[in-house]
Amino acid sequence: MIRLALRKTLYFLFRLLTHLQVSGLENIPATGSCIVSANHLGILDGPLLFSLISRKDITALVAKKHQRNPIFRWIVNTAGGIWLDRFILEVKPLQQVYAHLKKGGLLGIAPEGTRSHSGQMAQGKSGVSFLASKIDVPIIPIAIFGTEDAVHRLLRLHRPTIHVRVGTPFHLAPVARQTREADLEHNTDEIMCHIAAMLPEKYHGFYANHPRIKELLEAGL
Repeated sequence: MIRLALRKTLYFLFRLLTHLQVSGLENIPATGSCIVSANHLGILDGPLLFSLISRKDITALVAKKHQRNPIFRWIVNTAGGIWLDRFILEVKPLQQVYAHLKKGGLLGIAPEGTRSHSGQMAQGKSGVSFLASKIDVPIIPIAIFGTEDAVHRLLRLHRPTIHVRVGTPFHLAPVARQTREADLEHNTDEIMCHIAAMLPEKYHGFYANHPRIKELLEAGL
């Protein structure tokens, strides 16, 4: 009950305090294992996605550094997030993730590993690709922009415009043992380019002029 009340409260606040433009939510399946993979420009990204995705089995990987913020810590714990140290390989969080996906849950994760401080996409890390190589589940790309300065604008009593675009689910190519590192890098680029293709060009950052983005745009994805 508390979790549902939190989601509805966050949704109400986002609708009240921001100009929220959302498209493609129908691309998120109602049931079944999947990984929601989004870019990360602002601290509001996680709470925003939690408020928009109505599935009860949603969880997400969240950096332990955010435990220092009591409000954010309460939100993550109430929402059922999984705390992860980005700098140490921890077995327990990975076991939680695998168990959650194997029983048909939805996992949210930011491939960049942390919030971008440049206002543009940073280079993606191989975490999502690694998880997908262990459990073959669809990847659902989500592009978010407008959150990079949303808190600053709210504090100045301005309503920021925030865009959320949900893309079509896709599967990553298999990872071969002999070419593991190259395959993981290729799959990470694939995820990031799917996200970039839904963002205005000024946000492409590390992936600016990547040829895969043009291919995806021409294919209408």
